Amino acid sequence: MLNGKKLYRSQEDKFLLGVCGGIGEYFGIDPTIIRLLWVLLACSGSGILVYFIAAIIIPLPPA
Repeated sequence: MLNGKKLYRSQEDKFLLGVCGGIGEYFGIDPTIIRLLWVLLACSGSGILVYFIAAIIIPLPPA
């Protein structure tokens, strides 16, 4: 864990399932940069599968 923070999918900055928004919030990076990197990964062939696996693994924030 980084400074006691936990990784959650974003509910506020979400485009599809909130994975990139959650990663951006966790690392303090603009989620748009994460999304652009994910698109580059998707162009290599495995990015879409990795995205959906991340959406399954990364939980939603507690209510």
